[in-house]
Amino acid sequence: MAYLGNPERAVEFYVGQEYIQHNPDVKDGKQGFIDYFNRMQDEYPEKLIEFVRCIAEGNLVSLHTYQTWPGNDEYITMDFFRFDEKGKICEHSDAIQQIPDKSQHNNKMY
Repeated sequence: MAYLGNPERAVEFYVGQEYIQHNPDVKDGKQGFIDYFNRMQDEYPEKLIEFVRCIAEGNLVSLHTYQTWPGNDEYITMDFFRFDEKGKICEHSDAIQQIPDKSQHNNKMY
C-alpha cells in the first residue's frame, strides 16, 4: 500500500501505536513514514519494486526487494520489521545497495 501511493491507509491498517524508524532518511514515527512515501510517490512515480522473498521468525519479518529507479538505477534492499503483540509493525530498519555495472561473477544479487 505504501509503495503504491497510499501510506496513510497502510499506517491505519498495519502500523502499531509506536513506530520506531532506523532509516536515517525517514523521520521517526507514523507521520515520518507517511511523509516519506508520499514524497517518494511524487518524486519517483515510475519506481518499480519487486518483492523477491520474505523471511519471518517470531515477531520479526525481513523483505528482500529488487528496485528499479528512474534512469534504470537498480538496487537491492533488505527491510527488517518488528511487530508488536497485536501483530502491527512497530519498528523498521533497512539496508540498500546499488547494483554495480560490473561484477566478479554472473550471479544476481537477489
